[in-house]
Amino acid sequence: MTAYTKHFIGGEWVPAGSTEVIEVVNPADEKVIGSIPAGVPEDVDRAVRAATRAFEEWSQASPEYRAGYLRRIHQALEARAEEIARLVAREVGTPVQESRVLQSGLPVFTFAQAAGLAAGYDFGPEEIGNSHVVREPVGVVGCITPWNFPLHQVSLKVALALAAGCTVVLKPSEVAPLSALLLAEVAESVGLPAGVFNVVTGYGPVVGEALVSHPDVAMVSFTGSTRAGRRVAALAAETVKKVALELGGKSPNIILEDADLEAAVTDGVAKCFLNSGQTCIALTRMIVPREKLAEAGRIAAEVASGYRVGDPLDEETQIGPMVSDVQVKRVRDYIATGVAEGATLLAGGPDSPHEGPGYFVAPTVFTDVSNDMTIAREEIFGPVLSIIPFDTEEEAVAIANDTPYGLAGGVWSGDPERARAVARRIRAGMVDVNGGAFNPLAPFGGYKQSGVGREAGRLGFEEFLETKAIQL
Repeated sequence: MTAYTKHFIGGEWVPAGSTEVIEVVNPADEKVIGSIPAGVPEDVDRAVRAATRAFEEWSQASPEYRAGYLRRIHQALEARAEEIARLVAREVGTPVQESRVLQSGLPVFTFAQAAGLAAGYDFGPEEIGNSHVVREPVGVVGCITPWNFPLHQVSLKVALALAAGCTVVLKPSEVAPLSALLLAEVAESVGLPAGVFNVVTGYGPVVGEALVSHPDVAMVSFTGSTRAGRRVAALAAETVKKVALELGGKSPNIILEDADLEAAVTDGVAKCFLNSGQTCIALTRMIVPREKLAEAGRIAAEVASGYRVGDPLDEETQIGPMVSDVQVKRVRDYIATGVAEGATLLAGGPDSPHEGPGYFVAPTVFTDVSNDMTIAREEIFGPVLSIIPFDTEEEAVAIANDTPYGLAGGVWSGDPERARAVARRIRAGMVDVNGGAFNPLAPFGGYKQSGVGREAGRLGFEEFLETKAIQL
């Protein structure tokens, strides 16, 4: 068991302002694997003051100087990659073979990417008439991150913010905080200047809201539910902070009549069930031609039923547990609602597929789903696929866009040009064409209620910059 009793503030492990602790539970066996301090607003204030003190020197340092520290963090994380993969498998439930790529590999890559951006970006000046236009770091950034990709989401914010010259106060999810505290250990080990990166653990309504509301925080970068994002935006508006929000999704996957149905459905199931379905970009609405509905359902049910559910540390496991008792109940309730509203259950269901302890849900496939059903409207965040029929391409696009979200999507067609044309019509920030792979260099973010701003790559880096015009 890993028991943290202190926050990481100003380059030191500082006693928490409260004796209350939060237990971290392994969702596969329901055993406590760690604990963290439940922070209070005074802890946040101390961290923000440390970040404010560090900002002047860090922001004025050369980009290559900052890049050097990011490279050292990258190397230290790379050396601990297997440890990270297994840690996140235990705190989130991600199958370890996925965790090595997603939960460990992506954060390692992101710090290397951030080092390159810091060293290679043109901060200016750009000559525009009689003005010199320069790009400067926004200031102290408050980062609030979710539990589903705990170190990856931290890295997308922290690495790029530090590369831009900002200093950071991080509030990781209290459900899966251990990998974020491992990053603090790494930052300390490479000698990152005091106050550049700070971590305060605790609950969102206490630590998160204190961070968002703090007058010396210039920007908030938040990833989480759309409901929580609205609260963050409202609080940030009181002090007119810059806000970046990466929120929920209910992503469509259009399979046109000329697509390779077997390949399209198989890939679509995989992209729905990634990280046991606990993924904001999961392609949860599979939109198929009505005449192929039965065949698509047969393929999806067969693929889903073949997934191995179990211990995330088992190399053969493909679906791990839901992250918590709250989440497993939420997902099972949605499955029961789907049945009650008339969708046809082809695979899985609300009963646990696993004997013994653990927060497990069976990989579940519904067909005969209409887009006004609850399971087609609301983000479930579990291994639940809804198959929705369409009659024309126009109807397929209309169904895809009939959602308050706009994070991701997919299109399959035997004609790549047709697929790309349909992809352009989907109102979402990311669209896969014929199974296109995730690109960690591409901008990540959504339209509509899926958020504001972008993460990753150059555009994600630029979120942490301000633009200044100097008239000459």
